[in-house]
Amino acid sequence: MEVTREQVLGFRIRAQQLGRAAGSGTVADTAVLDYGVQDTGPDGAAWALTIRGLDDHDPLSMLWTLRGGPHLYRRADLADVAAAVAPFSDEDAAKRIYDAAKPLREAGIGALDGLDQVAAALRTIVTKPTVKGDVSGRLSAVLDPPHLRFCKPCGVTHAWEMPFRLAAVRAGLELQPGTSPPVLQRIPGFTRPARTVPPRFDVIRSYLRLLGPATPKQVAAFLDAPVKAVTARWPSDVTEVTVNGRSASLLTEDVDALVPATTTRLLGPYDLFVQAKDRDLLIDDPARAKAVWPVLGRPGVVLADGDLAGTWRPRKQGKRFRLEVDLWAPVDRAAIEEQAERLAAFRGVQLTGLDLTD
Repeated sequence: MEVTREQVLGFRIRAQQLGRAAGSGTVADTAVLDYGVQDTGPDGAAWALTIRGLDDHDPLSMLWTLRGGPHLYRRADLADVAAAVAPFSDEDAAKRIYDAAKPLREAGIGALDGLDQVAAALRTIVTKPTVKGDVSGRLSAVLDPPHLRFCKPCGVTHAWEMPFRLAAVRAGLELQPGTSPPVLQRIPGFTRPARTVPPRFDVIRSYLRLLGPATPKQVAAFLDAPVKAVTARWPSDVTEVTVNGRSASLLTEDVDALVPATTTRLLGPYDLFVQAKDRDLLIDDPARAKAVWPVLGRPGVVLADGDLAGTWRPRKQGKRFRLEVDLWAPVDRAAIEEQAERLAAFRGVQLTGLDLTD
């Protein structure tokens, strides 16, 4: 079955509910909360939920999960989420913790056991809300050498960062939203779950449901997991489609949803929509792709009339708020102005200017 790029983007827009009207969504019916909404930067998780029609964001919990990033979830789902985001195997865990796996391996400690050792220490240390730096200092004092590294920028020895982050949810710890530096605290009533994961929270199915069609390699890249671990768990209820001459899988139940969309939104720099791993499908121009995904300082991305149409950056001085928009093609200026006003209202400021260039 051959599908077009416009059909794929339309499917993702609908699956992620980017076309919902302001205030029309609820915490219970917002699909991206099944997968977690990454909270990076001032226009992070709360803005991602706002542009999906969700004005009331409570009650939500923030955890370090996929790729070690902070993500928002429904508090009622945390046991299922903890099971879903856990590494599939020891090999998977080793890949997700990067360089921290080597000293564990040399000491004869499996990566999963290593995460559990860090989690046990974290659980003992965090008995009340505690700032990350204090947790890290106390953690370094109780962990064995294979868990520690000398950090040149800090000039001290402390626990490896990725095991610290991935072990936190295993320890039943969450982050206080809005804290910088992060404050860790215990999740009330948390019990570490069994491995069984409901399909709704399965991290492979969720990628296909929200960012499909996709390949195992793309899903593995999103999860930081080995490709063979994802391939071994690939769903059987998928339909193979061809997009731009390449084969990919979509959940069979979603095939009829491959329809173009006409939505305009200002996506945050780390919005799920632009985190899909088929970047060349999203943007096929190398210069534009470099502008959207630079090494440092990502801009927001303009979704206009169902396609990616440019980048945007906020310029704020006190209560003055301007938006600089660099467009790649002509778009409906009124729709961009409406979304810019919405962003200003979200930030609690007045829009004082909109600079459009193309």
